[in-house]
Amino acid sequence: MPDTPLLDTVKVPADSRGLTTPQLKQLADELRAEVIDAVSVTGGHLGSALGVVELTVALHHVFETPKDILIWDVGHQCYPHKILTGRRDRIRTLRQGGGLSGFTKRSESDYDPFGAAHASTSISAALGFAAARDRKGESNKVVAVIGDGSMSAGMAYEAMNNAAETTGQLTVILNDNDMSIAPPVGGMSAYLAKLVSGGAYQNMRRFGKKVAEHLPRPFRDAARKAEEYTRGMVTGGTFFEELGFYYVGPIDGHDMEALVPVLKNAAAITDRPVLVHVVTQKGKGYAPAENSADKYHGVVKFDVVSGKQSKAVSNAPSYTKVFGTELIKRAGRDPSIVAVTAAMPSGTGLDLFGQAFPERTFDVGIAEQHAVTFCAGLAADGMKPVCAIYSTFLQRGYDQVVHDVAIQSLPVRFAMDRAGLVGADGSTHAGSFDIGYMGALPGMVLMAAADEAELAAMIATSLEIDDRPSAFRYPRGDGVGVEIPELAAPLAIGKGRIVREGTTVAILSLGTRLQESLKAAEALAARGVSTTVADARFAKPLDEDLILRLAREHEVLITVEEGAIGGFGGFVLQMLADKGALDGGLKIRTLHLPDVFQDHDKPELQYAAAGLNADQIAATALVALGVEGRTGAVRA
Repeated sequence: MPDTPLLDTVKVPADSRGLTTPQLKQLADELRAEVIDAVSVTGGHLGSALGVVELTVALHHVFETPKDILIWDVGHQCYPHKILTGRRDRIRTLRQGGGLSGFTKRSESDYDPFGAAHASTSISAALGFAAARDRKGESNKVVAVIGDGSMSAGMAYEAMNNAAETTGQLTVILNDNDMSIAPPVGGMSAYLAKLVSGGAYQNMRRFGKKVAEHLPRPFRDAARKAEEYTRGMVTGGTFFEELGFYYVGPIDGHDMEALVPVLKNAAAITDRPVLVHVVTQKGKGYAPAENSADKYHGVVKFDVVSGKQSKAVSNAPSYTKVFGTELIKRAGRDPSIVAVTAAMPSGTGLDLFGQAFPERTFDVGIAEQHAVTFCAGLAADGMKPVCAIYSTFLQRGYDQVVHDVAIQSLPVRFAMDRAGLVGADGSTHAGSFDIGYMGALPGMVLMAAADEAELAAMIATSLEIDDRPSAFRYPRGDGVGVEIPELAAPLAIGKGRIVREGTTVAILSLGTRLQESLKAAEALAARGVSTTVADARFAKPLDEDLILRLAREHEVLITVEEGAIGGFGGFVLQMLADKGALDGGLKIRTLHLPDVFQDHDKPELQYAAAGLNADQIAATALVALGVEGRTGAVRA
């Protein structure tokens, strides 16, 4: 009989700690094959996961997780980690309803001490764990793994700047897989990394420090700087040394013989934080990923042999593509239009814009705060900046939206992709809150597209506004197949539209639930209930005349939105109350996302759970009319 695969014998990380280096290499090979096979079934973030296979094996071999704290920045590279930490039997439920999250999640495993899905949080969180450990007098190790892309965010440096003053033992693994901030690695660099992290060098260094302590201060400081700069000249890392970290690297992150001893040496350093610079390759070990431009960063289901992805065919363009295409049209006519994104050019459609206007496209890295204020500066000097950031990521730059844009009434245009629920990425990436947080700002113009033609019109509208900020939101996925004009006309600010006329029930929709609202009207018509359907278009300013008419002429008014409680429905209720329109017995209901963080699932199932599908909208109307008890809606 063939030997049992090593991966079958490693149920938890402790099972790997007695393995030899050749066995660890074998385990990594088997783990990589398991990741590829699992993601071919579920889809997900493949390239980043493949790039850290050897690193994951080495970390769990060296450190005593979960006693030792291991935090993965972003968390999208954690699939190998999940397989090694008792979740292999569920790995093919990844990103599926009721299955494993695509990111680290505290409620899922003791091996996930800190949940993540947004970038650049790991060092701050790890420092918190280290400080708590120190206060409690414990001795476990704390490790943060952060990618080079996440190092473009200021938060990472804020944490590093604070680390040396806060704790002694903290290991940060810089996973360098894209930026190429160091020269190519080889045998010499691995040798040097082992040398400077090893016990002999550390003992010599400590001896030198003791000798230097007896020297006058100027000589003592000079000796310290000489040692750090000499080592920095040989291995790199002077910048990290200035932040108080002991720098080790760069080393090949796929070389187990280099990784294991260096990590062991790093774990033994407890008098100051350590940064281990590891160079890896996204998509490592799977040719289709290695040869892909984005290294298979995010994939749907695919054939393992060919690497061909099973993408659904749609007759309608994605909202993201519509945004990029329409912006190109406008920029061809207006040289003052520029576009800014925060490390998501393809995700926001600005890759298309960048091809057409490279000199007018700015990718600032994972730095949403900077992106917003950068746009404010552009706007202040007469340009027309379009700031394209996912709704969930714009939360990171909200103070800048308030302080640098809104208070100064600067005409920055915010394109908020991924509005509403996003399916497999779950609660961490859902665009649930932007209606509330953007709509709260004085002077903001806030729009939500009902379809791709409306999105084109809203892009045109925002570019016509030169005296205040504006924002338009649109969802992930494809449009509904409506025709887009060659050049869309701007909308009248604060004016909605009637899509269907009725007499008894009024459904006021903001965003792409308009199609479900129209289906609900059809269902109500079949029950003899005449229904008006209106597209609000604007959450701010509201179309007060339209809404007051709907309230005056109907028994029931239902607002529908793909946003959290306190958003569009709240704005409508506030206005109606201020106008005294609630005094006449109007039955009003607000449908919105439930007041919980919804887990990952198929979008249609998420919206069903939220009570925002046609049958549930119709049921809400019937209950309000007293026709029947409500069924079908599940609201938390």
